[in-house]
Amino acid sequence: MADEASGPQHGIFINVEVDESIRGDAEIARKLEEVCPVDIFAAGDSGVDVVEENLDECVLCGLCLDATANGSVTVKKLYDGTTL
Repeated sequence: MADEASGPQHGIFINVEVDESIRGDAEIARKLEEVCPVDIFAAGDSGVDVVEENLDECVLCGLCLDATANGSVTVKKLYDGTTL
């Protein structure tokens, strides 16, 4: 991860957040892992894990948003501040 002096990591243009209300849900974790075409989500022992090193692969397809309740997963475009 980049420190403040060096600025943001190159190649990372989005941030994905998983709401605490679903983070520990194993079923949702498996669903997110299954639907994401670029492996941003992993079903771990503690529920949903975001695979940080894969964030630069996001194609903004919205499948993770469709697979979860409204607002429980957010995808924010860091380059313009909009949220899917």
